[in-house]
Amino acid sequence: MPRPTSRQRSAVPPAAPAREDAPDSRPRNTVRVKVPKARRFVALAGNIGAGKTTAAKLISQNFGYELFDEPVIDNRFLRDYYADMSRWSFTLQLEFLIRRVEHHELIHSYKRSCVQDRTLYEDPEIFAKYLHGLGHLTNAELDLYYEYFQRLSRHIIRPDRVICFEVGSIDVLLQRIRTRGREEEKGIRPQFLRGLNGYYASFPLVLQEKYGVDCLIMDVSTQDIRRGRGREEFLDRVSSFLA
Repeated sequence: MPRPTSRQRSAVPPAAPAREDAPDSRPRNTVRVKVPKARRFVALAGNIGAGKTTAAKLISQNFGYELFDEPVIDNRFLRDYYADMSRWSFTLQLEFLIRRVEHHELIHSYKRSCVQDRTLYEDPEIFAKYLHGLGHLTNAELDLYYEYFQRLSRHIIRPDRVICFEVGSIDVLLQRIRTRGREEEKGIRPQFLRGLNGYYASFPLVLQEKYGVDCLIMDVSTQDIRRGRGREEFLDRVSSFLA
């Protein structure tokens, strides 16, 4: 089967010198985890800077799951979006929708378990509604976005499990955003993250009641899942959740 392109999927990068925001680079066998036997499709959800990318990589590395990174690094509209949200919000949301649907289609074709960094459902249930509330999406744009979402997501498979990260402290989110150092995210304001947290508070219930997806809620405000006991506890909880 042909391998997906870089726009469709980001492969796990080769080993590199450890960074402050990277998962623990110690040998994988230093933490013993029970690898789930059943094929699973698990996705990570959470606010910007919550730690989804780190968690997705840990799950991929320790459980052997195929990793589907959030399509951010090569996103052609993200820089423009943060510079002028009113102009680019609809364009960006449509771009993310298309890329995430592509991920779901690829995941359906894989025989091995897969982990997705950010869910498809955060865009219609959180970001589209929030950007509309802020005046960055018009009524017509929001309606059109939902039409695209309903049509494109009609036949895709849903995740078996979703892990929802909670980080109540905006200062923690901002620090993590600064640590990973994405240029286009430098202008994110605390008020923007606080508003997103409000939507994320009810998101696990939306996933369970509206989409029928089981959720594991994890407060990672003070937990460092990259190393030590925090990493062990995270992998243990995930292993039990995916069993």
